[in-house]
Amino acid sequence: MTYPGPVVSAEWLAEHVNDPTVRVVDATVHLPDTGRNAKEEYLQVHIPGAGFFNFDEIADPQNSLPRKFPPKAVLEQAAGALGIDNSTHVIAYDTPGLYSAARVWWLFRQFGHDRVSILDGGLKHWMAEGWALQSGPVSLPEKTFIAGGERDLLARWPSVLSASGNTGEQIIDARTPGRFAGTEQDRYPGTRAGHIPNSLNLYWADLLEAGTRKLLPSEQLRERFSKAGITWDKPVTATCGSGLTACILALGLHLCGKDDWKVYDGSWDEWGRREDLPVVGPG
Repeated sequence: MTYPGPVVSAEWLAEHVNDPTVRVVDATVHLPDTGRNAKEEYLQVHIPGAGFFNFDEIADPQNSLPRKFPPKAVLEQAAGALGIDNSTHVIAYDTPGLYSAARVWWLFRQFGHDRVSILDGGLKHWMAEGWALQSGPVSLPEKTFIAGGERDLLARWPSVLSASGNTGEQIIDARTPGRFAGTEQDRYPGTRAGHIPNSLNLYWADLLEAGTRKLLPSEQLRERFSKAGITWDKPVTATCGSGLTACILALGLHLCGKDDWKVYDGSWDEWGRREDLPVVGPG
């Protein structure tokens, strides 16, 4: 199969959902303040044949923060259990349309696997189009996935601190303008109010169509990034609340043809807790 790109339509997936080289995964994450359980909702309804990509388990067991970047062996074991091998085309979606699924795209690319896409509009659009649904657990064939050498798409706090003081680099924050400014209650209790010094703000949802939750066309994506202050000749570090929606910004940059970016995995859930890291607060 010819690689269709990092984003596929519901129509494309409906045509290929039974292809043995395609594995669909539900990568939904609901934060604690929503009161929702992504795994329970997956069991109630999902795209036929989809496995559940559990970010709580596909994570670094040594990191006290949730959903942090997993060791190679953890991703390999989880991918194999989901029926993914090195020839598999992974299609990730989430329930809201696009919120957490882009992190699957980023994770696999960081480990050298490029045959990965997100479903444009997610389960929301799939259901609106009237395509088939399934409930209950899915039995998946055990496969062997061997991760490649890591690429340079992952940022840790020391490199972000360096970038914040370097006029040759850019940081862009995917949180709401209120959380960025520190005037709105943050969703991660215990974090300080504000943002990383010298960072820009582009709310992740502003890259999506309001009704369908599908990604905007690349020309409009470029306009949104430019309006936020991004210049196209400097590398970018994307950050957010916990490393989920920063991946939407990274995907958006990729769709604009810009690939000199990294995702700050710790994001505000890490930076906002560390008193040794600088914060620009309200006022």
